[in-house]
Amino acid sequence: MSAARSLRHQQSHERILDAAARAVRRSGVAGVGVAEVMKEAGLTHGGFYAHFESRDALLAEALEHAGSRSNANVRERMRARMEAGESPLRALVSEYLSGLHMEALELGCPVAAVGSDMQRAGDGLREVSQSRVRGLARLVEETLAPDTAPGSAWAIAASLVGAIQLARVLGAEEGTKVMQACREALLAQYDRPATQA
Repeated sequence: MSAARSLRHQQSHERILDAAARAVRRSGVAGVGVAEVMKEAGLTHGGFYAHFESRDALLAEALEHAGSRSNANVRERMRARMEAGESPLRALVSEYLSGLHMEALELGCPVAAVGSDMQRAGDGLREVSQSRVRGLARLVEETLAPDTAPGSAWAIAASLVGAIQLARVLGAEEGTKVMQACREALLAQYDRPATQA
């Protein structure tokens, strides 16, 4: 394969993953169709098998892609908040439980968007989902002080996911109140000033 052709193949692959990642978060695993994804990526349905051996392979890679992108975006926004003096945990909780995240279903955390789908998924997709859940818990753990009680990262991660899911169900007005209550409760229990974290 020539370098130019290889580059085009990689660019097409990225477009497919971007489209599939949005579709998975928007419609859930069951709601993702190959034809729809390929159309959104600006490619023909027939080209799908040049990139993926099956729909499940697409879904697994799309879920991983969605998680990586979401994680990178959250870390970037956290960095700006920490540079402004916020503790790492406050920066994470404030970004995760934000109006932007609540409204940006197609771009947000895939754990919150499709977590309930994953318990019924096949083994391959479930493994990717479990990896994404563990990744969220690791991200939380990175923000905690060393002497924080064991298991706190899991409690916080579960609270973040549950709060954003409930907020999305309730809509902007009530959802904002849910997120605010959860932010306040989590920060009151676990936050430390940035100089001590």
